[in-house]
Amino acid sequence: MASLKDVKTKIGGVKKTAQITKAMNMVASARLRGAQMKMEAFRPYSSKFEEAMSNLSGGANTASFPLMEVRKVSSVEIVIVTSDRGLCGSFNANINKLAEKKMKAYEAEGKKVSIVCVGKKGHQYFKKTGKVRKSYTDIMAGFQMFHAREIAQDVADNFVKGGSDKVEVLYGHFKSVAVQRPAAQDLLPVQPVVGASEVKKKAISGDYIYEPSTEEIMNVMQPLYLNVILYHAMLEVGASEHAARMTAMDNATTACRDIVNSLTLVYNKARQAAVTGELMDIVGGAEALKG
Repeated sequence: MASLKDVKTKIGGVKKTAQITKAMNMVASARLRGAQMKMEAFRPYSSKFEEAMSNLSGGANTASFPLMEVRKVSSVEIVIVTSDRGLCGSFNANINKLAEKKMKAYEAEGKKVSIVCVGKKGHQYFKKTGKVRKSYTDIMAGFQMFHAREIAQDVADNFVKGGSDKVEVLYGHFKSVAVQRPAAQDLLPVQPVVGASEVKKKAISGDYIYEPSTEEIMNVMQPLYLNVILYHAMLEVGASEHAARMTAMDNATTACRDIVNSLTLVYNKARQAAVTGELMDIVGGAEALKG
């Protein structure tokens, strides 16, 4: 059995760990509020943008737009959006596993796969594969729209130059504070979005007149559409990261309390054994003196 000093030292160490995890839980909770508000405020904008793209691209000639060119898929690029920091449970691991699963599926079909990592955790996981074309690390703590614009421009240029025939983005979708699941979305080629606008078209007959022309508007809207998708994915990951970390730190704090309770029982048993041993020595000495 461990000595009383060793057990007491362990109890003190676990209590300090519990203080740290509790503080991290509170910090994550505070940051989650801001991240969740930004994400929820952006979702309607993203939805309306997709609706506008649906109206514009529904009858457009896709051959006249490089970003809408549908060709035989021989190479696929996967944009993986993860966090820069850990201590958020299996959140990043789930995204990486989905990416690895898709990568193996594409390679089994004979397609070449390249990876663009947004976030340090994805870069650390896939850098040994040799398939990482570019990485954007240390931006997820305070990303802005210009970060999404830079990534979208790089991915679009690679697509137009023939470096990839299809681009997918993988990220952690925020469902609730307790549930964050990895999700996948096609990024390129840009395809007509089928959504609520299709229902409206069926309900209301007629056509729209655009000024300037549809082609001119699409040339401006397509790059913006890529920016919106990537920025939305980054917002989802930002909120999901804090929610996952809050849950993980809460579980860690609970586990620390359980360990302290277990060690306290061990400490009490050891102390009781020591007291019993001393009493036995005293009784034995007294009996020896009597004899």
